[in-house]
Amino acid sequence: MHLNTVTIVSLFAATLSMVSYVPQAWSIIRTRDTDGISLKMYLITVLGFTTWLIYGFLQGQWPIIVQNLICLGLSTFILTMKLLPQHKKEAVADTLAPIVGADGD
Repeated sequence: MHLNTVTIVSLFAATLSMVSYVPQAWSIIRTRDTDGISLKMYLITVLGFTTWLIYGFLQGQWPIIVQNLICLGLSTFILTMKLLPQHKKEAVADTLAPIVGADGD
């Protein structure tokens, strides 16, 4: 497979977009704190990724579908953690911490 410059740049951009949500998700798992997270911003972000996902399906563009599915999953996790009451947030984080290697201590 021959990768041209446009393909390489698009793959790099997509990877950065996907990975950009990982530090926030990791921080939430580690600290159980979502006070500094904007609810409105993540509501809009989830809606945006949902819309891009629909677009990807309508166009049959698997790179758009995969990237936006991953971003939607991560941003939905962050939004869900923002909306959960603290005791449920603790339970989710306790469950995920051993999986991702985050320690809440």
